[in-house]
Amino acid sequence: MKAQENAWNEGNLTAYMAGYWHSEQLRFVGKNGIKFGWQATLDNYKKSYSTKEKMGTLKFNNIDIEVTESTAFVLGKWQITLKEDVVSGYNSLFWKKIDNKWRIVIDHSS
Repeated sequence: MKAQENAWNEGNLTAYMAGYWHSEQLRFVGKNGIKFGWQATLDNYKKSYSTKEKMGTLKFNNIDIEVTESTAFVLGKWQITLKEDVVSGYNSLFWKKIDNKWRIVIDHSS
């Protein structure tokens, strides 16, 4: 998640998406409903955060983490600091070890 935080703060959405499962089975649940697929999730991020200024500075704060050999669940808080505002919310992330790499397969952020 630190790598994702760093990529976001550099304005690099493609690198940020490296933490997600590159599959059409990826599920992202947000305020506008469920998006299916890696590309749809990236496209949605690009639409909402079209400039580095709109992306601001991201900080994750993990509240609870449960890990097994092949899955993980992370409950946390996210915060984006913008030039004149701070927005924040909570997320639940379900991770799977796929090809020996941890990837987010379900992201519910609000």
